[in-house]
Amino acid sequence: MRIFRSIFRPEMFHGHNKNPPFFEGWYYKLISADESHKYAIIPGVFLGKDGYAFVQVLQGNTGEVEFIKYPLETFSAAKDDFVVKIGENTFQLNSLHLDIRSRKLNVYGKLEFENVIGWPITLTSPGVMGWYAWVPKMECYHGVLGFDHRIIGSLEINGVALDFTDGRGYIEKDWGAAFPEGYVWMQTNHFQRPNVCLTASIAMIPWLGSAFRGFIAGLWIDGELFRFTTYAGAQVDLLEVGDSKVLWKMRDKNFRLEIEAWRGITGDLKGPTRRNMGMRVAESLAAKIHVKLMRTNGEIIFEDTGLHAGLEVAGDIERLLNTE
Repeated sequence: MRIFRSIFRPEMFHGHNKNPPFFEGWYYKLISADESHKYAIIPGVFLGKDGYAFVQVLQGNTGEVEFIKYPLETFSAAKDDFVVKIGENTFQLNSLHLDIRSRKLNVYGKLEFENVIGWPITLTSPGVMGWYAWVPKMECYHGVLGFDHRIIGSLEINGVALDFTDGRGYIEKDWGAAFPEGYVWMQTNHFQRPNVCLTASIAMIPWLGSAFRGFIAGLWIDGELFRFTTYAGAQVDLLEVGDSKVLWKMRDKNFRLEIEAWRGITGDLKGPTRRNMGMRVAESLAAKIHVKLMRTNGEIIFEDTGLHAGLEVAGDIERLLNTE
């Protein structure tokens, strides 16, 4: 059945036969081997009164964003695999091919991704959302598709060839009716220690006519995933969001995780509401995140600072801070 395939293959397009409002978007983070080039490529589709497909490109060094709209009929997605096409662009789990030609931005090239490993999927916990993945009509679903993988290939951007071979990549996605009313999201896989990735988000989640503060955090170290999630009983001890810094402390019965994130240069992406793609999402690809993982007795398991971090603080943050 298609519902089982879509749940156990979160990378696939979920919008076949969906009624508006509905959006779906994939997020490819690309950092070159010398760490001088930082890009986020975000393909997606919005189904509403004026539906269309799009590709957003964030240049992390400058914060420049280009949002390229495509007619809905130029969007296609396979029903039995993750193959999404928008205009002349093709997106898959292990590769992307870009052929973007807009007024301000021309991008051409192909990148391949080696050893893409996502959040583990089981029957009782199919991916990053845990058992919530089985709940129909959630406002927003989330998938972590690739923690940290090698990039092979190059892109020509406005006539300049950029080599991404041996760079590092990260892939995730969202789909549903709209982005959360307020949320914080962060991610980095550029620690001094290799094969480490942090991905974490906390958001207002509509539920049975009300809302609660839900969170998901995963620290992936050499193939071992330390998870802190609302659905598994973890708790937030502290959440502070300032103009330049986010401080977040959480714990479960075995471990404590402390995160301190500093914002960098930001660019304004577009996020989905139930009406349009009109939500302002300020994202940095130049943030840094200090991470400390401890046992409950205080023994430090991991401590390091991740660079070239993605960081978003969007929507009604005041409500997020004042809701348990």
